[in-house]
Amino acid sequence: MSAIDHYINAVMLQGEAEAREDGSADAEAHHLLLAIAAHEGTAAHAVLNSAGLDRQAIRAALDREFEHSLSAAGVSLAAYDLPKPSRDPQRRPGVGASTRLALERGFAAATGKKDLRPAHLLLGVLNTHIGTVPRALALAGIDRAALMVRAQETLAHESW
Repeated sequence: MSAIDHYINAVMLQGEAEAREDGSADAEAHHLLLAIAAHEGTAAHAVLNSAGLDRQAIRAALDREFEHSLSAAGVSLAAYDLPKPSRDPQRRPGVGASTRLALERGFAAATGKKDLRPAHLLLGVLNTHIGTVPRALALAGIDRAALMVRAQETLAHESW
């Protein structure tokens, strides 16, 4: 397996772990974003860090997005004592639709598999106007378009 194959595998496994931790049936794009942030030593990780987005900051943004989405439906998270998500360590989360789309967008951003790098996967996660990731980043005050530009710039200047 090539370095990118190992990276994709690691990110997918970490994304599954994030989904399991959330009690989610599927690993979605926001789980991939958490996984990319947790995988040090790549340009994608550096791009996120340059915006102050380490794993903890992304988790906080996702928690704010969850609370905001509930409030849009008239539900106050503070008014309820929600139980912790049920976690089954034996259950493997599926690959969610937003993850599949993020991977497709990331692969499409590269000219071919041999040119595929971690920043392409980050671009795939960021390159959407709808969903949890853009809402969470907006609520955190992060300019998603500027983050995408930084990721694209790293592709031109950095190898990994």
